[in-house]
Amino acid sequence: MESLNLIRDFLKDRLGVEAEKIVPEAALADLGVDSLMMLELMFEFEDHFGIKLSSDLQPPKTVGEMVEQMDQLISEQKP
Repeated sequence: MESLNLIRDFLKDRLGVEAEKIVPEAALADLGVDSLMMLELMFEFEDHFGIKLSSDLQPPKTVGEMVEQMDQLISEQKP
């Protein structure tokens, strides 16, 4: 689950969130992720995985939703 590791690293580095708090059921808003931070995290995914995210992508509400969304996009865009 490389997506989860990227989310954990991002939130630890940017917001100081402890890794054990970044679990699938955790609400991103409760971890301090606002709309600007969500965009930064999405850009991080694009850069790290070499993918292009759609502008109409629905923002996830939980860490688990984000992992599922990103894993699906990564698998769809692999050659």
